[in-house]
Amino acid sequence: MRFPRLLLAVLASAVLLPGGQGTPQVHYFGHEQVSTALAGTDHFSVLLNAPDLIVMCSHRKGPGHVELHVKESDVFYVTDGEGTLITGGKMVGSHVSSPDQLTGTDIIGGEAHHLSKGDVIVIPAGIPHWFKEVPHSISYFVVKGLKQ
Repeated sequence: MRFPRLLLAVLASAVLLPGGQGTPQVHYFGHEQVSTALAGTDHFSVLLNAPDLIVMCSHRKGPGHVELHVKESDVFYVTDGEGTLITGGKMVGSHVSSPDQLTGTDIIGGEAHHLSKGDVIVIPAGIPHWFKEVPHSISYFVVKGLKQ
């Protein structure tokens, strides 16, 4: 599986720059582990959960719910399938789902992005987003940069 250079740069800078605690480590995930994490039913699998970075594999077979991360910026890299992601606008029905995480029922306004295999989108912290439509399925990596 080949990654676009932008995603590699984001991963490399986030993983290799010291996070203020100890020596940075290199993390490797083999193709079998990644393939398993991207396959199957609606779910996500966390590959790496570090103090300043989270790397996940996600697979959806339908729409999600509106999310807003107060301290996390998301980088999505679509590996298969397609879907329509809404970003920005105003979140409707928001409530705190966990610390620094809000979920909602809808977005008023916002911008629609039709995502398909090979696409990368960067969503800064504080921006509501939502997979509103997933016709069949979509698989994607999520790299979360965490504000300290």
